[in-house]
Amino acid sequence: MVSTACQPASLKTNIFAMETDIQQILHRLGSVLVDQKRASVLVSPQANSEGYWFGGGNVVIDDEGTYWLCGRYRNHGDSRTGTGAGERGLELALFCSDNPMGPWQKEFAFTKDDLGVNGQEVVSIEGSSLRMSQGLVELFISTEKAQRYPKAIENFQKPGTGCWEIDMISAGSVRELRASNLRNVVERGEPEALHVKDPVAFDVPGGNGDTALIFCSHPYTWASSNTGLALRATAQDDFSLETLQLLERGAAWDVAATRVTDCMPVPAMGRLADMPAISLYFYDGAECLRSLDENAAAVSRPRGYSCEELGGLAFGFDEKFPSLSRLSTNEPMFVSPQGTGCSRYVSTLVTAEGILATWQQSQPDLSQPLVGNFVEMERIAEILEA
Repeated sequence: MVSTACQPASLKTNIFAMETDIQQILHRLGSVLVDQKRASVLVSPQANSEGYWFGGGNVVIDDEGTYWLCGRYRNHGDSRTGTGAGERGLELALFCSDNPMGPWQKEFAFTKDDLGVNGQEVVSIEGSSLRMSQGLVELFISTEKAQRYPKAIENFQKPGTGCWEIDMISAGSVRELRASNLRNVVERGEPEALHVKDPVAFDVPGGNGDTALIFCSHPYTWASSNTGLALRATAQDDFSLETLQLLERGAAWDVAATRVTDCMPVPAMGRLADMPAISLYFYDGAECLRSLDENAAAVSRPRGYSCEELGGLAFGFDEKFPSLSRLSTNEPMFVSPQGTGCSRYVSTLVTAEGILATWQQSQPDLSQPLVGNFVEMERIAEILEA
């Protein structure tokens, strides 16, 4: 690679301008996909009230052209006062449709009892991820299990709570998925990453056939949300930890939480046709873990906090994976115009016809349904040509 250190100032400027221009194109693409005003409700929560939502999953398409959607129903509950204070993560549901925007038909679900295999009690269900590759379906599931904290930090555990881990079910088709085949793939970590949840599974950018598994981790103090990465080599069963800081927490609006929820390959079209392959990474961010009181004289704005995060965007050249760069450094990109402003758990599906984006969006009643927006490939081509 040629260094720019000794190049003429004019050449340095041209390179910088090109990079800035491409970043602006990627910024526009993300904004068109996660368009808050064009979003339509795909799956509603079980109640139109605070603490109720559906999402935290993704959409895939099988060989027959059927779309499959996974996500969890979350009902009101607060772990700070013990899980007995509410149902919280109630069930993991799977829907199907012949159209990326639905209507979606619920096919089956896994309850907390279903996922409590080998006598292990499940306290709550969190994020999930469906992956289809070479005739195999894998469903990654994160659950809070009734486990004790390690002895050195046992006094930090709140009554009625447990530890988060990530399990997986595999089968030949979605309808063949069975909880009896559940096995652990990412267990709880050291105190600084005691809880692991919200899996996002995809092919490693670059096409070598390996599997990437992004996940969110929390320290035992629940003081932050971070993004980790585990890798699985082709034809192997086990994942190995690559990093606990795939995208480090930001310096401003995302200083308390940075949780990557999606990797989307950008179509090689228009201005990007002759460039190295690029992927977009959507992530959730928060300025604090609990809602802060605002000064009456200050600018009122959504700050993002636990369970009410805002949305950000990063990108990376596939050949440099897992190196990522932020596109939303000083402020969030995705904020609901309603409720708390929460806009989180973005997931995308790229098809020949267009790109589907789904996410949880805060409503005036403070519920968070799963909403979606489908952008035709013609419109994508216009953005990438600009």
